[in-house]
Amino acid sequence: MVTAVTNLGRSGVYDWLIQRASAVVMALYTIFIVAYILITPELDYAQWQALFGQLWMRVFTLMTLLSIVTHAWIGLWAVLTDYLTERLMGGKATVLRLLAQALLAVVAITYTLWGVEIIWGV
Repeated sequence: MVTAVTNLGRSGVYDWLIQRASAVVMALYTIFIVAYILITPELDYAQWQALFGQLWMRVFTLMTLLSIVTHAWIGLWAVLTDYLTERLMGGKATVLRLLAQALLAVVAITYTLWGVEIIWGV
């Protein structure tokens, strides 16, 4: 049984909504970047820097980064709770799942902080 500690108190509907909203943000960002590259065939560093120097683009990029992290966290949580179970892994399943989630949390936090540093130049 998955406890409230491992799912951070979320419900299935809440997870579903976050997954869909984050997917929309990531899709919009991908469409925008591809369109920008196609529309600007002579794209150089100065134009790229000017694009990412604008506040709205930094916010859009940050929203996409946060969407990637939340989308991945929920997806990996679902996979871990489906496959690292006592039925499949024995008595050590809960410990293995918690260790895997802790490792994934460290990776997610590291990537988020690194992304914020890149986006905002902190």
